[in-house]
Amino acid sequence: MLRYGIISEKDPREIVLLRGTGCFYKKCAFCDYHLDACLDDDENVALNKSVLKQVTGVYGNLEVINSGSFHELGERTLSLIRETAREKGIKMLHFEAHYLVRDKIAGLRSFFSGIEVRMRVGLETFDENLREGYLKKGMPGVTPEEVARYFEEANFLVGVKGQTVDMILRDVELGLRYFKRITLNVMCDNTTPVKPDKEVIAEFMKEIYPKYILDNRVDILIHNTDFTVGTPE
Repeated sequence: MLRYGIISEKDPREIVLLRGTGCFYKKCAFCDYHLDACLDDDENVALNKSVLKQVTGVYGNLEVINSGSFHELGERTLSLIRETAREKGIKMLHFEAHYLVRDKIAGLRSFFSGIEVRMRVGLETFDENLREGYLKKGMPGVTPEEVARYFEEANFLVGVKGQTVDMILRDVELGLRYFKRITLNVMCDNTTPVKPDKEVIAEFMKEIYPKYILDNRVDILIHNTDFTVGTPE
């Protein structure tokens, strides 16, 4: 599996897909991403070290993703990331976290003192009925203002049963209001019971995609491997 890539358009950055112990939550109905995990910290550190060696610092901007939240990478891998960032002149780091571990973010920012840290949350949608009733995200009653207090970036899911174009458009508009950047992830078939709704995706591609594909604050992933990482070597 490819775990290093370069994103050259919009917000140019390097990206690494690292491995940790796996998502603590594992309840999102649409996600099997947590399967990329290992409980052996020595094995994870060895793998992550080999991936981080590929970072060049070409843009001074590095996105770190893993199958869960940043803290599941472990202290040794986080130290490797910090060493790499300092050696390669990385000025900005992007990490992901579930909203439920928001209280750990301040510690992460302190750990990477001197480097700007931007946090991304998998929000999926502002529609609470869809997000909690169907997608089981685990964020009931959370307001956009509360999320934006901790996170600068957000992921949104597109193309599931129960969505409409108006709902997706509202997510995009609110996302751009509250966050510096957003990513729209088109639902892809996986091992979960949640399947892509082809009609919703077709409407999205016709009505919304053309409007935002050139927006520098919006990344749109038609396939979950469009950033190259996660694809077979």
